[in-house]
Amino acid sequence: MRPQPAVNPARTVKKFEKRVPGWVMPLTKAFVFSTDCLLAAASFLAAFKVRAGSDILASNAWAWSQEFLPYAGVMLFAAAATACLFLYQRLYRFEGAFSYTGEWTRVFKAVSVGSLLTVAWAFLFRGGFEYRDFSYSRSIFILYFLLSLGVLSVFHLGLRGIQVRIRRGGINLLPTLIIGTNPEAEQTVRELRDCRDLGYRVIAAVEGNGGDPPAVFEEKTCIPVVGHIDNLADLIQRLEIQEVIITDNSIPSERLFESMMQIGRGQRLEFRFAPGLFDLLPQKTSIEQIGVLPVVRLFREPLSDLQRFVKRVSDILISAAAIILLWPLWALVSILIRVDSEGPVLFRQERVGMDGRLFLCYKFRTMSVDADETVHREAYQRNIDGDSSANAGNDSEPLFGKVKDDPRVTRIGRSLRRLSVDELPQLFNVLKGDMSVVGPRPPIPYEVEEYKTWHRKRLDMKPGITGLWQVSGRNRLPFEKMVEADLYYIENWSIWLDLKIILLTLPAILRGDGAR
Repeated sequence: MRPQPAVNPARTVKKFEKRVPGWVMPLTKAFVFSTDCLLAAASFLAAFKVRAGSDILASNAWAWSQEFLPYAGVMLFAAAATACLFLYQRLYRFEGAFSYTGEWTRVFKAVSVGSLLTVAWAFLFRGGFEYRDFSYSRSIFILYFLLSLGVLSVFHLGLRGIQVRIRRGGINLLPTLIIGTNPEAEQTVRELRDCRDLGYRVIAAVEGNGGDPPAVFEEKTCIPVVGHIDNLADLIQRLEIQEVIITDNSIPSERLFESMMQIGRGQRLEFRFAPGLFDLLPQKTSIEQIGVLPVVRLFREPLSDLQRFVKRVSDILISAAAIILLWPLWALVSILIRVDSEGPVLFRQERVGMDGRLFLCYKFRTMSVDADETVHREAYQRNIDGDSSANAGNDSEPLFGKVKDDPRVTRIGRSLRRLSVDELPQLFNVLKGDMSVVGPRPPIPYEVEEYKTWHRKRLDMKPGITGLWQVSGRNRLPFEKMVEADLYYIENWSIWLDLKIILLTLPAILRGDGAR
């Protein structure tokens, strides 16, 4: 077997230098989002003008005319709904490959659903029932759909045409790393180099467990080989890589997962398989195409697009409503924490989210600020190893989740933990998209380091504030049973299962099952 070299600084290329300032892309996306809102609103106004033939503005004041007034709220809803659906369809993602057909399909889906929602809003809500006796013109909504579809399609396809020209100038390209030095790697490099408009720039390659020697590969492709697969995480961070294309079929999936764990938060990263590796596909994949290359995107959420949309919408609605309704409790808890002990109100801790991505989990602080986590870490290790005898009759150790009678916990912290009030700030994690209301328990990084391969399947979905682990016994549940409960939830998800778990959570809290 070929020796595995470390990263050679002399051969390490410089990180990818961006051709435009970092603020340009966010500003561009904000401009496109605002323009979509304006175009949708303009399409609605044009549909009303063509169909009704009435004035939109009053002749004697700067206000809506009486004829258009019942439609004013509907127009605002239509514009907002269309832009939000464009966001959901990822039409504001200007990184990586795209196709004009796929772009138009997403526009069509977003406009279609937005038009249906607008019709439902108009005929069910009726301006807060202010226009309950008003008869809306159905032909206006049909005309709005046709106009908005045409205008927004032209706008977005035109944007993509401009983007292609920009990419041919070397701008808006994703820094890409190739894993492998085999013929598949050469083909991938050649395709991405010849088709600059795909949006990728190959920065370097890393040596796998086979393929050509680095010097031979560099001569064939003019792409530097900067290290070995063992140094993958360090290379990705050093070169600020955003796309990793795997062409070597000898790479263990565990190695990729470990690299993702080491990379941590804050770096956008996608893993893809190149042609010839389809026999290695894990369960969560999505087949895509980059030019003529079929690739497989790894680490996809195990839900369909519709299921993911329904779950995300329910998460946003539930978390937003809970934050608004419980704000007096938030204020009271914050005051009690500050009075009880010195230190910040909130406690931030790194947790492992979907696919091993790290995020900051928010909780109300329940421990002293100088608390040592050693005892907690050692207990997690024993629980994962299945050493339940270590905890038998020992109240100072957890079965899973927390240390009973922990001296590090403050007086108010014990009450907050018993009632799970300390977990309320995680509602902000749900709004941010790091967590879901219902899902697997979010593990701590040093816990995941001890996972077996099958344990990692519980990271296939966003972690939740509550879940089957919560209503099934929580800290009394052994680790293996908790993982089995999480896997059952992932494989059998439905919105009704989420609602059932939410309804069962309150009795579990009242039983005092403890906290994470």
